[in-house]
Amino acid sequence: MIPMDKMELTLEGLVHDLNNVFQTIGESAELLRSDPKWAKLARTLQRTVDHGQGLANSILEKKRSAAEPSAVVEAAIHFAGDFLESVHGPEIAFTYVIEPLCRLVGDPAAWERVLVNLFLNAAEAGATRVNVRAEVDAIVVCDNGPGIPADLLPHIFQPHVSTKSIFSGLGLYVVQSIVEQHGGAVSAGNRPDGGAEFRISL
Repeated sequence: MIPMDKMELTLEGLVHDLNNVFQTIGESAELLRSDPKWAKLARTLQRTVDHGQGLANSILEKKRSAAEPSAVVEAAIHFAGDFLESVHGPEIAFTYVIEPLCRLVGDPAAWERVLVNLFLNAAEAGATRVNVRAEVDAIVVCDNGPGIPADLLPHIFQPHVSTKSIFSGLGLYVVQSIVEQHGGAVSAGNRPDGGAEFRISL
């Protein structure tokens, strides 16, 4: 077993090396930005770099801080949109409402990862619209997809459970893991008027 101090140094080295990779990509994006033909791609690359750096740095996050909900939601929407465009996935229309007293405790990159996974899960299921509602004690993500099959619903957060064979089925497992690490809980259900609904209790 690796001693904790050596493990932390190993993680710190990994994050350092990953950030070097991201810096190279970011510098390439900056070069592309000067050419109008590649300006859109440059912006996409830069947002992807920012997202990757946030994930990498969150590995070493020791303190719990407050994340700004609107910034987290907007960053997740941008990244999910960029990703779906890059893989020629479906176009999703996002709407969101943030209540003034809503606060997210913990690493912003972790919360962004939760929302990105929920957004991509909705896209994979066939949704074309996703709505986010950040309340005082919960975040609710709804979509207009086909909903979750009844036989799958009790197992939806287990690893490698997916209605789409081409996907790994880890996205919702990651969502539950991160939410629980932050002291919350997540549940899934189907809306009466159609579509899936995920509720994260903060």
